[in-house]
Amino acid sequence: MVTAAAARTGGAVRRRLIVLLALAVASVGCAPRTRPLTGIPFPQRLPETTLPPGHTRLVFRWEYGDPIFSARGEGVARIAPPDSVRLDFFADGNLGGGFAILIGDRLTTPANDEAVRYLPPVPLLWAALGRLQVVGVDTVALVAGDTLRADIGRSPVWRAAFSGTSLVSLQRLDGNRLREAVQRDSAVISYRNFGSRRRLTLTLLRRLVDPPFDEAIWHR
Repeated sequence: MVTAAAARTGGAVRRRLIVLLALAVASVGCAPRTRPLTGIPFPQRLPETTLPPGHTRLVFRWEYGDPIFSARGEGVARIAPPDSVRLDFFADGNLGGGFAILIGDRLTTPANDEAVRYLPPVPLLWAALGRLQVVGVDTVALVAGDTLRADIGRSPVWRAAFSGTSLVSLQRLDGNRLREAVQRDSAVISYRNFGSRRRLTLTLLRRLVDPPFDEAIWHR
């Protein structure tokens, strides 16, 4: 005999499964399709993308959103070439903040907590700062107009786009689907994860040249 309580429990489980299935289907559907590269073959090496010389501080506004959470505020990025950056985020309304330290291919947050999930993965975070940090075989590069695009690697495929020698976007492709992307120009940097529907936008306010940073900022 099935009791009323068991029936309610079973109904709740089925509803949760239906919701999870719907979210999974929506995630697949939200990932845009990609097309093969077009243009003229580019036989040269891809442009060198490095951090600017000296110590730089970027002041920005940030805005984050996903299906269940959103926040905004101010932030500072302290950049030290060749491969180090500290990002500090302060939420509006005195609601706290946090920081992340990126050195090479290692991204850390306080106590290595899950706040890192709000940020792009390392290759895309470097791309947000204008540095291409992906490698792979089977690179295909084509020029169309004044834009150079290159597909790098196999699984995943990274699609980079350059205007002149500047990196303007980096995308992570899975098959014929676009899974994540960073787009950047002189004033706005945007990151999107199409599967989880996460979005992070940085609007640059000021770019300052600083003296060398205190070593302590890389350890706390």
